[in-house]
Amino acid sequence: MFSETIELRGHIIDSLILPKVLDQILTHGANFKIGEIKIGKRRADQSFARIEVSAKTSEALDELILRLRQHGAEVAEHADAQLAASPADGVFPRDFYVTTNQQTFVRFDGKEIEVRPAMMNSAIAVDRKRRAARAVKFFDVHKGDEIVVGHQGVRVVPVQRATSRTDLFQFINTIIDADEPKSAIIRELAGELRRAHAAKGKIAVVAGPAIVRTGASQHLVRLIESRYVDRFFAGNAFAAYDVERALFGTSLGVNPDLAFARGGHENHMRAVNAIREAGGIAAAVQKNILTSGIMHACVRHNVDIVLTGSIRDEGPIPGVTTDAIEAQKVMREKLADVTHALLLATIQHSLAVASMLAPSVKTVCVDIDPSAVERAVEHQPLQSIGLVTDVEPFLRELAGYLSDSRIRD
Repeated sequence: MFSETIELRGHIIDSLILPKVLDQILTHGANFKIGEIKIGKRRADQSFARIEVSAKTSEALDELILRLRQHGAEVAEHADAQLAASPADGVFPRDFYVTTNQQTFVRFDGKEIEVRPAMMNSAIAVDRKRRAARAVKFFDVHKGDEIVVGHQGVRVVPVQRATSRTDLFQFINTIIDADEPKSAIIRELAGELRRAHAAKGKIAVVAGPAIVRTGASQHLVRLIESRYVDRFFAGNAFAAYDVERALFGTSLGVNPDLAFARGGHENHMRAVNAIREAGGIAAAVQKNILTSGIMHACVRHNVDIVLTGSIRDEGPIPGVTTDAIEAQKVMREKLADVTHALLLATIQHSLAVASMLAPSVKTVCVDIDPSAVERAVEHQPLQSIGLVTDVEPFLRELAGYLSDSRIRD
């Protein structure tokens, strides 16, 4: 048997870090022996555990230690990170360390350096001269860059439960199913958004076309007008549907107020054409061509709009970023200071944004598909809530609570 001693520090009991580590060890067919454990006596006290981990092969042990590091485990014997040169532009060396979105440190020359930014599914590039470490994507690495390989010298600090107060986001991967009551959760969320707004936090909304097609636009407009939206992320299709609804009363030819009002794709294409002719969404608002809807509200209230394209898009509308890599860069920049995120009825966009969020961002995912909600919230293990429901009643109730002065923060 091959063995290694790891250490865990912090709120490892109430944040479920210790159970997760032990579960990983057993799941991988390894063994453990707890050599020392100290549990905090009060809520604010931190705990400590030293655990000997053993596996049948050195390869299996290395793989397991890598998994445990992602939960905050530290190897008792500290060593510098191992570096290897990138063999070509856009190519990482073999066995490169794959990052999570948790706070990460690398050790070289006997000192730890924080990796910035914290970014999922990236590698770590080290600049010895500047004594800096950064997370890099394939498109951002160049031949000769020094990249961390293996897991030695890497320390991950997972987000832990707050000890100062208990709030809505103290649950672990909480998903509220379709048959469970949601009013209390939505009321608490309204209070959380009020506190975020008062503290100058940044609230992002990631929106899918279902918001327009279900008639929920008016409720989202109320949130925007009340200054509860700072960043707005959507695809070209969302913007096209919203503009079509504002100009022609339909979305993809369907009027949510008239069950049988259909016009095919004609209105959809005419809406895209009208915005292209005006020179963009902001120009259409300024020229009083676009006088209602979510895009109109965002322009009027200076909300940052980030629109990205797909292979299915018509047009696209001016201002849509169609290059996928460039879109990633823009989205990461606009998400850098976000404190709260609402992922609303758009699985692909929600997953993309969730993978870019810092682990401290409080996230709510709303979708009618349970699997979509589950996939989205797993990116934020201590800061996410998922609601399996239609987006229209959710937004209607949330807007109602935020406009009700009787609801306390």
